[in-house]
Amino acid sequence: MADTVADPAEAPAAVRHAEETMGTVFSFDVRGGEPAAVRAALDEAVAGLHRVDEVFSTYREDSQISRLRRGELTVAECDPEVAEVLDLAAEAERRSDGWFSTSYRGRLDPTGIVKGWAVERAARRLAEVPGVCGVNLNGGGDVQLLGTPGGQRPWRVGVADPLRPGGLAAVVSAAGVSELSVATSGTAERGDHIVDPRTGRSAVTDLVSVTVVGPRLTFVDCWATAAFAMGSREGLAWLESLPDVEALLITAGDEVRCTGGLAARLG
Repeated sequence: MADTVADPAEAPAAVRHAEETMGTVFSFDVRGGEPAAVRAALDEAVAGLHRVDEVFSTYREDSQISRLRRGELTVAECDPEVAEVLDLAAEAERRSDGWFSTSYRGRLDPTGIVKGWAVERAARRLAEVPGVCGVNLNGGGDVQLLGTPGGQRPWRVGVADPLRPGGLAAVVSAAGVSELSVATSGTAERGDHIVDPRTGRSAVTDLVSVTVVGPRLTFVDCWATAAFAMGSREGLAWLESLPDVEALLITAGDEVRCTGGLAARLG
């Protein structure tokens, strides 16, 4: 991931921070605003991410999601965020015709939507700080961009090449838009972790990665997962049908397939 501005001397102040939680690293880059106010909002955002882990982790026996799965709590008895996430997940499942699902082996598992939702929520909270002109929040490789880093250049995000470690498959630019997110699903980093909801087993497709670009990371992250499970032909056709969404798909045979409008987002 990289960002540039036309003249570093004109760039607004930057506050950066990295936080480990939810099994990954969240990297914050906030531009503009009064530093003390930004730091206070950053502390709040970081605390919120840790709280999300406490509530939604399927690895913690005492999390609300684990207790909900065991029937020890109802949704109404959980934090309001649980109902919010489950409603968003239901919308994602409907819009993907079931290719995105919060059911894993017959049990509730909203993991596929929680991180993207948490990153987007934290980024928007930081963008509300007076004077902040840009926010770049990367959660384990999935990125929410808001505003600009300052100067005349937009935020830019490098997309890793899954077949050439250390290389880039593309660079996505947020030029001309006030919000943009980038999410990638694939097997390069985590192996066969994406599940085919029809079989409950690892998805077997011709793809090694799907990168989706759109305004909201909450849904962009879901769309990348769903499209990967579909495979390149069906996944690309479905992604083409979604408004304000572009995508880059890479197959195991090193074929690159893109939605029609992706070129406008590269640079």
